[in-house]
Amino acid sequence: MNEQNNKKTIQEETPKTTQGVPAAQPSSWRKAMSKRWVFPAVYIAAAGIILTLVWVYQGTGDKALNPDSAKEVVETGAASTEGTSTGGEESVEVVAKSENFVWPVSTPSEISVVKPFYDNEASSEEHEAAMVQYNDTFIPNTGVDLARGDNKTFEVKAALSGKVTRVEQNPLTGQVVEITHGENLKTVYQSLADVKVKQDDEVKQGDAIASAGVSELGKNLGNHLHFEVYEDGQPVNPQGYLPEK
Repeated sequence: MNEQNNKKTIQEETPKTTQGVPAAQPSSWRKAMSKRWVFPAVYIAAAGIILTLVWVYQGTGDKALNPDSAKEVVETGAASTEGTSTGGEESVEVVAKSENFVWPVSTPSEISVVKPFYDNEASSEEHEAAMVQYNDTFIPNTGVDLARGDNKTFEVKAALSGKVTRVEQNPLTGQVVEITHGENLKTVYQSLADVKVKQDDEVKQGDAIASAGVSELGKNLGNHLHFEVYEDGQPVNPQGYLPEK
């Protein structure tokens, strides 16, 4: 009897086997996977990782597909910098084009117009005053003649900035200086003395270019400046450009 009880006890304590192999006990992993919340949590985590990888890949792909994007930004910045750096030159050009005439003399208040420009639309009296007599010939005045009341000489200045395109001695008009400007404008200075510029010189508005002198054509005017303005190759009335004194 005791022997049978002992065998029963041994059998109960011995683990059950299947065909001589001990039966496997449930692992902690299986226990965890058996819970209801595990699969949804794993799915959400995997989805988050996939979305992150897709976002990173797209960002890298955009840069790879658009290698000029960074270049465009750099070039835009460079263009802005260049515009700033060259703005000074552009401003100077604009100022030069919008320059207003100044009187071609050092002290305008001391100077008078002693012979006006011949205007075709002017009155007969004005036509007569604007005629230049040389021997027995009368010539329409293509500029204005400026002089002091005391017949003293005076400094002649550039009415506009430009380039000296002619310097010559003329038997009738005396020493001549021609300055070419932008916008098809040209100024001519005659009856000069002590010329200070030469051809191809660049002059700025107000630079001294000579002194007033005498000429054969206007010898009755004494020391004076004959000043002409040409627009598109045609003489125009300088007083239409000069400011009021």
